[in-house]
Amino acid sequence: MRYYFVLFCLAVVTAVALAQQPAVTSKAGETRQSSNASADTALKDLLEAKIKAEWEALKNKDRKAYAELLADDYQGVEVDGRGERNKIQSLNELAAENIYNYTLSGFGVTPLGADAAMVIYEVTMQFPPTAQVRYSRVYITEIWVKRAGQWKELHYQETHVK
Repeated sequence: MRYYFVLFCLAVVTAVALAQQPAVTSKAGETRQSSNASADTALKDLLEAKIKAEWEALKNKDRKAYAELLADDYQGVEVDGRGERNKIQSLNELAAENIYNYTLSGFGVTPLGADAAMVIYEVTMQFPPTAQVRYSRVYITEIWVKRAGQWKELHYQETHVK
């Protein structure tokens, strides 16, 4: 009888210990989720600001500002069907840009590690009143990387939206 009583007590102690363990883990998990959420929000805000600066540089044909946002090994693919462009090619084409205005929407950021993130968004570009095509909508995916403490755009891909 004493043997069963000892087993019963051990079972109760084990059950109580196990019942309390998830509560501790849950609180630690909530803290980690909370800090991850705030870090993700901070990263999203940072990259969204950089993308807005990128579009302002394109609109204003600001070569210096645009160059500072691109990684040295940047590659971009636009909807014009002319293939991939490196940083130098993209900077050289800047003078021919005719973006009159733009609207950015639908930002989404997926962290790919501590020093990389994928950003997706949509842009509606407005061209000058004299342009043959006045508006264009594109869906964009960008890869941003942190190098030497600075976030730089490594890859750009756009897809035309009808």
